[in-house]
Amino acid sequence: MMTWIALASLILAAVPAVVLLVNLRLYRPAKAQRYGRRPRVSVLIPARNEQHNIRTAVASALANKGVDVEVLVLDDQSEDDTAAIVRALARRDPRVTLLRGSPLPPGANGKQHACHQLARHAIHPHLVFMDADVRLTNRALASLVGFLDRSGASLASGIPLQRTGSLGERLIVPLIHFVLLGFLPMWRMRRSRHPAYAAGVGQLFVARREDYWRAGGHEAILSSRHDGLDLPRVFREAGLHTDLFDATELAECRMYPSSAETWQGFLKNADEGLGRPALIVPMTALLLGGQVGPWLLLLAAPWLPGAAIALAAAAALLTLTVRRVAARRFHQQTRDVWLHPLGIFALVAIQWQALGRRLLRKPAEWKGRSYGSEPAAVFPPVSLQSPSRTS
Repeated sequence: MMTWIALASLILAAVPAVVLLVNLRLYRPAKAQRYGRRPRVSVLIPARNEQHNIRTAVASALANKGVDVEVLVLDDQSEDDTAAIVRALARRDPRVTLLRGSPLPPGANGKQHACHQLARHAIHPHLVFMDADVRLTNRALASLVGFLDRSGASLASGIPLQRTGSLGERLIVPLIHFVLLGFLPMWRMRRSRHPAYAAGVGQLFVARREDYWRAGGHEAILSSRHDGLDLPRVFREAGLHTDLFDATELAECRMYPSSAETWQGFLKNADEGLGRPALIVPMTALLLGGQVGPWLLLLAAPWLPGAAIALAAAAALLTLTVRRVAARRFHQQTRDVWLHPLGIFALVAIQWQALGRRLLRKPAEWKGRSYGSEPAAVFPPVSLQSPSRTS
């Protein structure tokens, strides 16, 4: 019996391992192309209480070469100096514009609300949505436009280099790559426009403006807390192509500054991702069975037959090998590879906690806001603050 359980754990470990290794050949860096004229890009940054991040985020966008860029920042009712910092930047550089966000309508998510308002004021044909904690290299924007042109995609995104500090960050954040590349068959995604293959990363998106509005943009996902999945989905529902690129060399991000914020940050939208009722049971079986199960079997080795021990050891070695390959490719700390089974266990726990909160009708909490199940309202007008109007 235990031998069969160990064999099952090896099979469950092998599935994401094979998918990830194949995907690493397909998940390639974005590169710039030569154009007769400089690409024009609108960089759109939603910001709520981002005084520690916003200056560097804007500066990194403005430093980009080979493109004509405008940077729009929406101050989403911040309670800190976010707006004042952007206002000062706008006075010094006419490429920067501050938008004062309107109040959040009932049922709408703050980020989707902000991104919709930003897109309405963008003037360039390419839209880049980036979080305030993302830092671009000076060739990132040209590379993103080049990827769209090469791939033929209407929307694309990639995972920036992930900076981590606390134990919670080191446990959970590197699993973004593992989950995305270990369970999404990119070869199928690129051949199909079916919404089932919708995938993305909310930290960094690039889109063609005309296709963005054709798909409905963020207005179509007003109440969503998971734009990484839902924005590509609405593009695909509109018959448009979405794609993924490796952003490791183009951008970096530190998502959360502590273990507690990391847990809360992943918890806020887990019930719209892996924690969805229809998905959580099979994903729990895959993740725990293949990534944690082998280690539990090895702990019970004194009571197991030799064949079971050998199978469990092979599965455990496979999980570490794949994580080490990913760590080297994405510049993660190799010492954290040993945290992999604990990280998977924590990730699964977050999904179940999110589902439990949903079943108990407890609202998701983030940045001083509660998100329940109210239907999203239509957006009211937004006011524009140009540099000449700021004070």
